[in-house]
Amino acid sequence: MADVVVSKEELTNLVKGKLMSVGVPKEGAETVADVLVHANLRNVNSHGVLRTEHYTKRISEGGININPNITINNTGPSSAIADGDDGLGHIVAKKAMEHAIELAKRNGIGMISVINSSHCGALSYFVNQAANENMIGLAMTHTDSFVVPFGGKKPFFGTNPIAFGFPAKKNKPVILDMATSNAAMGKILHAKEIGKSIPDNWGVDENGIPTTDPNNVNALLPFGGPKGYGLGMVVDVFSGLLTGAAFGPHISLMYGDLHKKRKLGHFIGAINPEFFTDIEEFLVNMDRMIDEIHQVEPANGFDKVLVPGEPETLKEEIRLKEGIPVTESIYNYLVSSSQSVAKE
Repeated sequence: MADVVVSKEELTNLVKGKLMSVGVPKEGAETVADVLVHANLRNVNSHGVLRTEHYTKRISEGGININPNITINNTGPSSAIADGDDGLGHIVAKKAMEHAIELAKRNGIGMISVINSSHCGALSYFVNQAANENMIGLAMTHTDSFVVPFGGKKPFFGTNPIAFGFPAKKNKPVILDMATSNAAMGKILHAKEIGKSIPDNWGVDENGIPTTDPNNVNALLPFGGPKGYGLGMVVDVFSGLLTGAAFGPHISLMYGDLHKKRKLGHFIGAINPEFFTDIEEFLVNMDRMIDEIHQVEPANGFDKVLVPGEPETLKEEIRLKEGIPVTESIYNYLVSSSQSVAKE
């Protein structure tokens, strides 16, 4: 299927328009569009604008509150609970990270448990908020059950992503954003959309047997076997049990029961290096680490050793100049009845 290449500005306006067409206020639509286009810029298309149609469907069915009263209540000098009031998770998570940064500026650390939220998109966006303030950012969220536990045939935890962002002085922030499965569910959806097969270590069919057909995927595999499984459980403890939300198979489905509020939990944090070491020295040493990693002799088949998130950062630089490729069917959906609304 062909791609349509569009600028960041055009794609942002199309997504914003589509969201506004189902009643999302302009400011909120801008935030969601910014998070989604951020993912496409970094070539994480699975968490990009292809999700727009799902969000509009869930909104239309009543599963997302488009006018939430998002509240954040401090529970201590460095802790707070953010209640998303069933709003769009992108807006909720962004506000939570903003508050975490403010707490960290005053007290060194800001840790926010988020309740009553929904799918929030690529976590790299939120940890980058902290890194841009010369802070270490962390973010994690649970998702509905779709990953088999190590040694099991049927799913229990979700893809349960976790992300960290580390600032540097002259280099771009180091951003580690990863699912605890071998692949994010969005990548399966993207493979379906473009009609391509998937690696045989991404998912299993209904019998627990690995498959290369994205249409036959009944569950995903954890990365690194027991390691990914264990880390997935950790994410669910932070995002589910610590927030008082559901866990594992008790989490409501993303692509089912669209009329129901999902009540998802996230865990968002910011750490201020100034409270632990000399900030200038920390930033310079981050640069030194990055530069020394770049100097490691590459293995056969590689041109250069990169730091986590660097391939996505390099892709973002290219796409800002050359435009963002979007699958034609997704572009056609976005362009329908969106352009006039986005200009409002």
